[in-house]
Amino acid sequence: MTDTNSYTPPAKPVVREITTDDIKASVLDGLEDFRKAPGFGLFFGGFYALGGLVIFLCLGYLDMRWMIFPIAIGFPLAGPFAAAGLYEISRRLKADEPLHWRAILAVIFNQQRREFGWMAFTTLFIFWVWMYQVRLLLAIFLGAQSFSSAGSFLTVVTTTPEGILFLFIGSLVGLALALVLFSVSVVAMPLLLDRDIDFVTAMVTSVSTVVQNPVPMIGWGVLITALVIVAMLPAFLGLLIIFPVLGHATWHFYQRVVS
Repeated sequence: MTDTNSYTPPAKPVVREITTDDIKASVLDGLEDFRKAPGFGLFFGGFYALGGLVIFLCLGYLDMRWMIFPIAIGFPLAGPFAAAGLYEISRRLKADEPLHWRAILAVIFNQQRREFGWMAFTTLFIFWVWMYQVRLLLAIFLGAQSFSSAGSFLTVVTTTPEGILFLFIGSLVGLALALVLFSVSVVAMPLLLDRDIDFVTAMVTSVSTVVQNPVPMIGWGVLITALVIVAMLPAFLGLLIIFPVLGHATWHFYQRVVS
């Protein structure tokens, strides 16, 4: 007798070996997707850029301009979560499915009912840890000093012994946190959108991609971080193009590394 109530769990994702050539190919595919759907890309790029600009203006209003640098470093960490709509667009383009605003926005909205929200929580939690350790290191090395501007903060941390030590230790801690977050999320976000799996499996798969392909994966992370930071310099305007291209490229990169 056949058990009609039997349940077959979904197959576990399999990690492929990749090379740096896959990075180049993914970026080119990302550029092509942006060319095919520029309106969608500019919308999501503008939304991400606007979020950064609002944070920048709020820091100025609250007289916390010294926080600009740690937030600027941590800002790219939210990119994989914010690019969910771009993943869906790339998926539809590859599958020759029509692009409709309502359908794409519905996919993003429906992620709250899936495991995607837990990955968002993980991202925000690590970002909160990053901001907390910045405040802690400031208290340890720079005491109760106040900074009237981002320029004065930069002067202190680059010209005084305490500031240089703060910058060195903070960079090491930030690098460790960034590596952790990158490892658990680099392919987890598109994987969760693409398949019906739990977020723990997605994070384990993501870490496996880094462990099995350390050189190309770290190269991918460095490329994304560098491009996002450069795109933020001209009043976040560079994100209008860079963010959607990288979002599309991330989807294609995921397709290459996870079978």
